[in-house]
Amino acid sequence: MVMADQSLYCINILSYERFPTREVMIGNVGVGGKNPVRVQSMTTADTMNTQASIDESIRMIDAGCEIVRLTAPSKKEAENLNAIKEGLIERGYKTPLVADIHFTPNAAEVAADYVEKIRVNPGNYADKKKFEAIDYTDGSYQRELLRIEEKFTPLVLKCKTLGRAMRIGTNHGSLSDRILSRYGDTPEGMVESAMEFIHICEKNDYYDLVISMKASNTLVMVQAYRLLVARMIENGQNYPLHLGVTEAGDGEDGRIKSAVGIGALLEDGLGDTIRVSLTENSEHEIPVAKKLLEKFDGIEPGPTTEKLPLTYSPYSYTRRKTLEIANLGNGHAPIVVADLSKKENITPANFFGFGYNYSVQLDKWNLMDLAADIVYLGKQSIDFEVPGTIRLLQDFESWDNNPKYIPLVPFAQRNEIEPTVVHFISIDLDQAIAVEKLANRPNAVFVVETKKRHKTPVFRKFRLKLDEKNILNPVILKTSYTTPDEETFLLHSSSDLGIHLIDGFGDGVWITGHHSLNLINSLSFGILQGTRTRISKTEYISCPSCGRTLFDLQETTAKIRAKTAHLKGLKIGIMGCIVNGPGEMADADYGYVGTGPGKVNLYKEKTVVRKNVPEEEAVQALIEVITEYGDWMEPRTT
Repeated sequence: MVMADQSLYCINILSYERFPTREVMIGNVGVGGKNPVRVQSMTTADTMNTQASIDESIRMIDAGCEIVRLTAPSKKEAENLNAIKEGLIERGYKTPLVADIHFTPNAAEVAADYVEKIRVNPGNYADKKKFEAIDYTDGSYQRELLRIEEKFTPLVLKCKTLGRAMRIGTNHGSLSDRILSRYGDTPEGMVESAMEFIHICEKNDYYDLVISMKASNTLVMVQAYRLLVARMIENGQNYPLHLGVTEAGDGEDGRIKSAVGIGALLEDGLGDTIRVSLTENSEHEIPVAKKLLEKFDGIEPGPTTEKLPLTYSPYSYTRRKTLEIANLGNGHAPIVVADLSKKENITPANFFGFGYNYSVQLDKWNLMDLAADIVYLGKQSIDFEVPGTIRLLQDFESWDNNPKYIPLVPFAQRNEIEPTVVHFISIDLDQAIAVEKLANRPNAVFVVETKKRHKTPVFRKFRLKLDEKNILNPVILKTSYTTPDEETFLLHSSSDLGIHLIDGFGDGVWITGHHSLNLINSLSFGILQGTRTRISKTEYISCPSCGRTLFDLQETTAKIRAKTAHLKGLKIGIMGCIVNGPGEMADADYGYVGTGPGKVNLYKEKTVVRKNVPEEEAVQALIEVITEYGDWMEPRTT
């Protein structure tokens, strides 16, 4: 693959500006062009249950869903889309419908008669997925492409004739054996998979396409979309993008992970339609997506004409190289700062909110998995001992050379402290800062913040200036929010910080807002987990339910979480059907996959280790499998 210039995946790396795409009409809804970013979701009801599908679609539409997707795993579901469509019209709803197609080209051609858009997955639409490594020659590879073209072209021509749109939706976990054999399980392979299908469409003068590059791994997802846009620019293409993180999960973790991945692209002006995929009722996804999009309402392109070359690749992860100062930087996992500066009369009980439990009877501290690394005290001091794992940060004006505390020094006073003393420098990036004045400070950690609504260009510019001057000090990214809404707080901070951590920038996070210490601490660790820069808890790769699902995903996820949440660092995939099975959970350590009514297959990575386990026994069987492979430990009882 020929790589486009790495600065060309968005319009301006130092200013917010939406990437200009062509308009594609999905029925009466325009996607791309000058249209707003559209919100969509997918039904969970069995598509053969006409009334349930109609009722669920209405709940979604009433919540603000602009495009409704339904699964069509076979011709009979595709035929029933007509009854669902007519039922919605009878109720006064004209929202466009999308048929979700995976393995059945003939179902796609039937669905095109009734719905406004067809979603196809290049990894399993007329292609093979058997986890077989095949050594293709150029000739055999080309013959496979011709076979796919023969299978795919009838759908292309039918959509062109009927005025239907199509989403070419590549998924990281369902790349075909052919793509995997040549490109590996990579963002490059995802882009190539989509480009092959785009080429067939263009060969037939069909351009009503929306493209997606979904993954449960946010780094892979972001890198794939960026590569796609760079490739489109190189080819003179500008198809609209549908954004989403697959199998994000539920609750706080699902929201953080979705906001990290989707937000990282929206921050750079990429994306024309989004879906927040949660393991919850489908209508619950819509308000979350709308709150995330609110972050970008009314942002005008910045006036900057400054040009700074990227000093890192946006298409692969490399941590910014730094000095090591006070166990920060130089490969150490990013740290979390807890803020007690607004508390009066600080006691050990205050530390409970960020992972430290003090036992008066035993006179000892117990550390939880989500234990903050640094506590900011502001002007205050404390008169009790803290665990040796935690560091205390104090305002420079209150600091009296006590080694118990690290001073936080305002930028303007940076020359008032001995350079041999470990210290943090507080830097307001909204002020004119000459970055070269931060050089030659081998014991300083930089704490940077901005009050600007769109923080990404501000943080990025500082990073690029540091790189330009070869200043290698660790950097803590600090953000502050005034919103009282917890969900908005969570989504916006995940978007603001996620993009930089995905790009290898940030040796710590410091979040403040009008919310509990416990929420802020959990959010901070959740963002680090969502960007895979620090793993501190079990990760659940849990698909949103759909009409193919063979068990209650929400209930099952809750049961598995209750039994396994203590297995720090383990990744468990929970998939409702074989479509979202071993491929979609991609890099999970263990998998729980519906294989038939009341039956579950259990996986170790991508290998089935127990087949057709009765659903009522499957959670316990999963624990047994984890134990057999040496990854089980008993929960702590402290």
